[in-house]
Amino acid sequence: MRLAPAPLLACMLIASSAIGQPKPSRPASTITNTIGMELVLIQPGTLLVGRFEPACPSASASSAAADPRTRWTAADTARCEEIVTRERRPGFTVTLPRPFYIGKYEVTQAEWTKMMNANPSRFKNAKHPVDSVTWDDAQQFVQRLNQREKTTAYRLPTEFEWEYAARAGAATDPTWDEIRTLAWEQDITTATTHPVGLKKPNAWGLHDVLGNVWEWVADFYNEKIFADPEPPRSGTTHVLKGGGFLSDVKNTIYSTHAAGPGDGFDVGFRIVRDPPNQR
Repeated sequence: MRLAPAPLLACMLIASSAIGQPKPSRPASTITNTIGMELVLIQPGTLLVGRFEPACPSASASSAAADPRTRWTAADTARCEEIVTRERRPGFTVTLPRPFYIGKYEVTQAEWTKMMNANPSRFKNAKHPVDSVTWDDAQQFVQRLNQREKTTAYRLPTEFEWEYAARAGAATDPTWDEIRTLAWEQDITTATTHPVGLKKPNAWGLHDVLGNVWEWVADFYNEKIFADPEPPRSGTTHVLKGGGFLSDVKNTIYSTHAAGPGDGFDVGFRIVRDPPNQR
């Protein structure tokens, strides 16, 4: 799995990368499909993608640190400012003109088994997200679900749809403390996926958009840390979003992306359904 690289300096751990607007004017409605999957209606809106504005601590602010290894000199701060000036990005605006339904949870092993009559997951539990699925596997699930319901409305989300829904109006990526309320991440103790829905949902009622398993989206990977205004029309790998249960907090965020096929055991997905008359 190709992940967003570790920050060059501690100053680059602090970033604000996208703004989602506006929040729905009323609570999002939900639907439940024929295999029991709950989907939440996401209203149209605007998203600022790829904004990266890291900050540097001052030498005076760090001089009081108890550990001398974390103290900054004036030269450290000057070097940090040079780096963040070079790496700073204004981002770009994306408009999502149509509503869409997206899975309240990652696709579970129970739901996968109903459609596929098998379970490829390493961490077998009906309530856990399905894992160890490729992008093509996810597309096959979508195809069978469409066939079952005699529709063409189901699909994988685009990267912009995923990030807009995951942010739920949040102006910045979550703090490290917030990530721990939303996500199963850096879970080296139990080293397994977890039942969906146990962590706090985001503001629009979606669970586990961060952590648990990385999630496939429809777009090809652009070989960069952030998305481009126009996603690639071809490629060799597809985009993964949101991080998994072993991911560092720097990768368990909304704004950056990784590339599949990934490690397998921490890769799953959630689905989108287009409302009637929206295709």
